[in-house]
Amino acid sequence: MVAVASEGEKLGSVVVPILLAMPMVSMESSYITLYRSGELEHRAYALEAQLASCDICPRDCHVDRLENELGFCHSGHLPIVSAVCAHQGEEPAISGSRGSGTVFFGNCNMRCVYCQNYQISQNWEKQKSKSVDCHTLAKRMLYLQDELGCHNINFVSPSHFVPQLVRAVLEAVSMGLRVPLVYNTNGYDSIASLRELDGIIDIYLPDLRYASDDWAKKFSHAPDYVAQARQAIKEMHRQVGDLVVDDFGLAQRGLIVRHLILPNGLAGSEESLIWLARELSPTVAVSIMSQYLPLHQAKRIPLLSRTISVTEYEKVLLLLSDVGIENGWIQEMGASEKYVPNFEREGHPFLLTPNRQK
Repeated sequence: MVAVASEGEKLGSVVVPILLAMPMVSMESSYITLYRSGELEHRAYALEAQLASCDICPRDCHVDRLENELGFCHSGHLPIVSAVCAHQGEEPAISGSRGSGTVFFGNCNMRCVYCQNYQISQNWEKQKSKSVDCHTLAKRMLYLQDELGCHNINFVSPSHFVPQLVRAVLEAVSMGLRVPLVYNTNGYDSIASLRELDGIIDIYLPDLRYASDDWAKKFSHAPDYVAQARQAIKEMHRQVGDLVVDDFGLAQRGLIVRHLILPNGLAGSEESLIWLARELSPTVAVSIMSQYLPLHQAKRIPLLSRTISVTEYEKVLLLLSDVGIENGWIQEMGASEKYVPNFEREGHPFLLTPNRQK
């Protein structure tokens, strides 16, 4: 079962026991081996060449991003870095005690009408000023590792910036980068791009947003989301397997699948959790998120205009037990206000930085 609170604490009518059956190990990130062999540099060049007719994400826009032509993601050649911070609000195995070194990329390859990061994901004109070169991004990664002491580098919304990510990692390794790399994605990823990340990314942190393409199309402009996300998550699991933590409970390698509970059953939680247990493994780490808040355009959409109910929340908790999911975390009910960033604020985008309960 998944870890939530102190043993025996009740969440509504559901008692949630604690059990984290995750192997423990200490390891060197494999991207360092790829750097030494020259393979990391080879992949950086190969991925950058794809930007000339961009097929980096499932949109396959085939615009020339090397010449700053813009496709669906409104992003050209340079990476857009909207914020860099030590983030305490991720899963405990990611945030640990010193925070996750989070790089928030600007823009996105989806258009979620309820996106909590809408200030940077769908505000394309303003994000242009946040463009940086890959060397600058590499230096910011070293700042997170060396000056802030973060446990990992956590790339948020990286799907449309895979070539730039790999180039920045290449430069950062030469400057001493050594912590695990986290690929924190909406799940709408190209299988070909993910294969180029094999051995580079240590920890995959994808969303599994929907079980219905109808809802994915209506609320995220991604009509083929279900098949794409499921294939992507399978590829991620093939690369890194189940979650592995060190002696301090910090993630070193593996997959954590996030599932945001949406009101009115729009996330298709039952179908998605059954798919995870059957197609991947009951031991895959799952992070159940209760933080949905009707942001951006959602307040004007009746099906999305409220937070989730206790009944909806408890139903998903029961599903975890029914389908045999064994590992992971659950956000406490009432978390919606705690995890909302403000990217207009100077400094840290999160005023409050709570961890999910252990």
